[in-house]
Amino acid sequence: MKKVFKILGIVVVVIIVFIIIAVSVMYFKRSKQIKENYALLANDAPLINVDGKQFRDLNKNGKLDIYEDIREKTDKRIANLLGQMTLEEKAGTMFITMIGMTKDGNPMDMPIISTNGLEMAISFMLPPSSEMIVRKKMNSFNILNAYDANVLARYNNNVQKLAERTRLGIPITIATDPRHGTQNNPGAAIFTPAFSQWPSSLGLAATRDTVLVREFGNIARQEYLAVGIRLALHPMADLATEPRWGRINGTFGEDANLSAAMTKAYVLGFQGDSLNSSSVACMSKHFSGGGPQKDGEDPHFPYGKEQIYPGKNFDFHLIPFINGAFAAHTAAIMPYYGIPMDQTDENVAFAFNKTIITKLLRDSLKFDGVVCTDWNIISGSKLGEARAWGVENLTPVQRVKKVLDAGCDQFGGEDVPGLIVELVQTGQIMEERIDISVKRILRDKFILGLFDNPYVNEKKAVQITGSAEFRAKGEEAQAKSVVLLKNEGLLPLVKGTKIYADGIMNPEILNKYGQIVDDIAQADVVIMRINTPYDKRKDYFLESFFHQGRLYYNAEEKEKIFSLIDEKPTVVIVNLERPAILTEINDKCSALIAEFGATDEVLADIIFGKFNPSGKLPFELPSTWESVQKQLEDVPYDSENPLYKFGFGLYYE
Repeated sequence: MKKVFKILGIVVVVIIVFIIIAVSVMYFKRSKQIKENYALLANDAPLINVDGKQFRDLNKNGKLDIYEDIREKTDKRIANLLGQMTLEEKAGTMFITMIGMTKDGNPMDMPIISTNGLEMAISFMLPPSSEMIVRKKMNSFNILNAYDANVLARYNNNVQKLAERTRLGIPITIATDPRHGTQNNPGAAIFTPAFSQWPSSLGLAATRDTVLVREFGNIARQEYLAVGIRLALHPMADLATEPRWGRINGTFGEDANLSAAMTKAYVLGFQGDSLNSSSVACMSKHFSGGGPQKDGEDPHFPYGKEQIYPGKNFDFHLIPFINGAFAAHTAAIMPYYGIPMDQTDENVAFAFNKTIITKLLRDSLKFDGVVCTDWNIISGSKLGEARAWGVENLTPVQRVKKVLDAGCDQFGGEDVPGLIVELVQTGQIMEERIDISVKRILRDKFILGLFDNPYVNEKKAVQITGSAEFRAKGEEAQAKSVVLLKNEGLLPLVKGTKIYADGIMNPEILNKYGQIVDDIAQADVVIMRINTPYDKRKDYFLESFFHQGRLYYNAEEKEKIFSLIDEKPTVVIVNLERPAILTEINDKCSALIAEFGATDEVLADIIFGKFNPSGKLPFELPSTWESVQKQLEDVPYDSENPLYKFGFGLYYE
């Protein structure tokens, strides 16, 4: 037996040594490649003095080119730069994907071992920054990290300095998914404590206050600008007509006119009345409306690829784009992953669909901004297969061609510009077609002022983001978004009320007005916070972040909830990510409150009457699971006998 253990010990040691050697070799090779990448860069762009003014000599040729001259018209600057770009540089411009940063604000090139799971995953899954910027000549990226404002600002400056050292000095456009809510979903939203905190888009819709929504956009714009983010991969103008859909939380609800008004105010807040050097460009999504998913399943996953219209209500889903995003002159549009089943001459996903992108969006609706695909529809990633729904049989290069033929300009979540180069060099796509898209992308970079000064001030970034003024406004919006659904004379509570708290993250907050007790028998009232139910799925990595499936509480969940409600008068506060089925809870509790991303402090102020609730439901709440299953995916407020109708909301008398 000792001999066996000795042999096993030797085997284990050999394996460990082999792993160490293999990792060392990989690390050495990658380090060598990165050094070679950076060696291809030139020096910083010098400053040129012309007519008493300074300009950046981005191509380092010792003279002032038209594209470097802020005094020239944008169209002339674009034409001048385009004429100097190689095919490879044009192709790189047409891609935008995720990029990593270190906790110190440096571009991420090497894999790292970290206690921060997201940081480590990014370092292993994404290509080195230098490979994408230097070798592949890409200049648009979306960031995933949520570091402090000074780190985000430092990263912007560091990565812009790299871009400045490329052959033509084309600046980088930094983009992001929403960062101002409480949700943390790498596929949809990024919780960023450095920024002011606001309710979700559903909560903004619940306020019914377009002035407040525009003010939110303006504040978020200032916080984004402070750290160098210039492209918002939002808002979502999709309609929540299918209550099971896992991305309802990012929408403005199920009413087309309300969503249009909110979308318009949102974009105007970020961009202003027209795009300019103080704007953050908006990429509104997901054209032509990504809400009516078959059975509510999301097309991030193969089982959710079908988008259906049993109510023949396709045009209804265009309203938030026509009267919202386009009315506010959104800079860019993103189509979704799904296939609009039987709505066009071929059942292929939106970004591959020429009828949707060219005939409808370009020709009919006259949109001439950037159209960027959703992420990973061409070649897939380490997170899974390409979401090339309807064209799974095509090769990656064929998919790129179909997207370009459909009328899109930019590829999200991809870093394969070589495929465009191949298409042009083999005569399958004319370079003039590439130029059309590159012009649109460059136009936004010029208008945003990135060519003139892409740098930010780290100290000011800390002063601006998350300021007391901005946070107070966010809390005001949270309060206005809260919806009072039921009140049997219990609310507002009187000061000194003895409270048994459940599900409250910071229960001591309630001591500001009442008295927290540990024994429910001593309590006058129970205050309970619960979440929207969902099915936990494990087939795909991103499924853990997408709350999908059932809207009813299962037996175990109800047992816990009812065990408290049956003891004492209870205030139930539910965070609504989707239209939860609250019928039984509603019947038993004394008061029912819906919130869409509100802190315990804000809720305490409402429960004790400092604020009078004024929010209105952005969608109806179904009464039964059967009614959910019977309703039509593309039709709003159509479940039988809803518990609470769209627009419902009480207030204190």
